[in-house]
Amino acid sequence: MVERFDLIIEKGVAVLPWGMAEARIGVRAGRIVTLAAQGEAAQRIDASGLHILPGLIDPHVHFRDSGSGELSTVETLETGTRGAVLGGITAVFDMPNTGRPAIDDAALAIKRASITGRAWCDVGLYVGATKQNIGTLATLEAMPGICAIKLFAGSSTGTLLVEDDASIEAVMRAGRRRIAFHSEDEYRLQARRQLFALGDGFANHAQWRDPECAALGTRRIMALARKTGRPAHILHVSTEEEFSVLADYRDVASVEVLVNHLTQMAPDAYDRLGAYAVMNPPIRDRRHVEAAWRAVADGLVDTIGSDHAPHPRSAKERPWPETAAGLTGVQTLVPVMLEQVHQGRLSLPRLVDLMAAGPARIYGAVGKGRIAAGYDADFTLVDLQAQRRIEPEWLVSPCGWSPFMGESMTGWPMMTIVRGAVVMRDGAVLGAPVGQSMAFRS
Repeated sequence: MVERFDLIIEKGVAVLPWGMAEARIGVRAGRIVTLAAQGEAAQRIDASGLHILPGLIDPHVHFRDSGSGELSTVETLETGTRGAVLGGITAVFDMPNTGRPAIDDAALAIKRASITGRAWCDVGLYVGATKQNIGTLATLEAMPGICAIKLFAGSSTGTLLVEDDASIEAVMRAGRRRIAFHSEDEYRLQARRQLFALGDGFANHAQWRDPECAALGTRRIMALARKTGRPAHILHVSTEEEFSVLADYRDVASVEVLVNHLTQMAPDAYDRLGAYAVMNPPIRDRRHVEAAWRAVADGLVDTIGSDHAPHPRSAKERPWPETAAGLTGVQTLVPVMLEQVHQGRLSLPRLVDLMAAGPARIYGAVGKGRIAAGYDADFTLVDLQAQRRIEPEWLVSPCGWSPFMGESMTGWPMMTIVRGAVVMRDGAVLGAPVGQSMAFRS
């Protein structure tokens, strides 16, 4: 009897959990059935010359959309996920600091309902912690589609802030799933803000939000995580001091590094990009960039994200420190990281570990993160030899800019497949939005 599949992907080199090998991947009903498919298929993909990666995940995006597309001139769920699949991303985790913050069941329900018919890739949602919703967080984190609680211990874009130890500890004692932290120390931020004046150079952003600001915040959170036993995922770790601390807390700590903190460096970034290098935490100097790469090489880093945070040009180009902090990145994340593979800074399997298996493991994403029977048929097909330049006409975010604009990359996503549906091929988005709310282990 001839076995029938919806899709067979063949002749490419697959990055499997146990190594790289040629496979004939059989897909049925949106799931991987076998890695040695023999039979007929409604669709066949010849992946000759390509590497087949498990669907890559960007676990840190800010799409600015509460569920109604209210900031359509900056970003929406539709444009953000369109950029994601063009860049080879099959799933994103969206942050809660939107116009209507995602901090209660009503706001989360609206945001989750907006995914169907609008999202090109699958979506997980963060619920924001506040001092007012601590009593409901255990319930909220167990709602469908929730990837984690997000706690801002240092102020950034939006109004969510939980800065004091007593409140942070109360959040940690409310529920049991991993909490994702923006860990800058708010008290040091406010004290140092007085040292700078309007119109000071953009490079002062890294002096205001200095390494001790980040390290102090992370040390405080680690002490509370150990005290409460609550696992903590420290987002956008950017300093050598933080990596040193986190290595001693692996029982409760996991680590994210942003693509910008691996590939951009002060003072050059501020000299070249000005306001378009301003983000929180800041782009730092060589000592910290080298420490980040050592942490990647040593296995300390669990996930890599973009922290995609678009702003209109008018907000970015205000005098510092009034310039809006945040950089775009969901569409460029995969090409920039493939360039690092080309340069020999990390292997392709380590990239997959950081951008597929790692996010799935840390957040408990069901069916994601590896090419294996029973998992979702999410794939990112890449050409490691393709050379492309990041051009304005390729970018789809309405804000219209990227800190990587004009840079050439070797290695490029050629196809994005979400649960068996080809949503991007050779730079073109195909079909209709197929994204769904993701499932997470609670």
